[in-house]
Amino acid sequence: MTSASTGYIKTLVIAVFTLALFVAGYFAVVLNWNYSTGDRAGWLQKLSDKGWVCKTWEGEMALVSLPGTSAIEKFAFTVRDDSVAAELARVMGKRVTLHYEEKVGLPTSCFGETRHYVTKVTVANELSLAPGVVVQTVPGIAPVPTVPKKE
Repeated sequence: MTSASTGYIKTLVIAVFTLALFVAGYFAVVLNWNYSTGDRAGWLQKLSDKGWVCKTWEGEMALVSLPGTSAIEKFAFTVRDDSVAAELARVMGKRVTLHYEEKVGLPTSCFGETRHYVTKVTVANELSLAPGVVVQTVPGIAPVPTVPKKE
């Protein structure tokens, strides 16, 4: 080998190594930094394990701003942790509060189809009927209606 070709190979190896280091650093920052965090409450209505190669848990929750309104907003989310996905599957159809982290800058859908990654689920034990009017519910126990006695 000539010194020119050895220098070319050395430069190419340094360039590839630098590019790989940059890409790894970018992913480390994007996966560990949150654009925003928050909670959303609603009724969990969908959870599925999707993807051909990169399997991710994708879900949907119905948000209702005020009971009795017909406008229902849907909150699409991704779950990366299998234990959180199992908890979501257990409470399917119930009113829950989801804690999520919003991530931006992920280049492919291999990390999830949405920007919202759920990290925690809590079953809501109260139902809001109107602003300031809340009904407490106990999981597993249906409320018993009472009828006034006639005397």
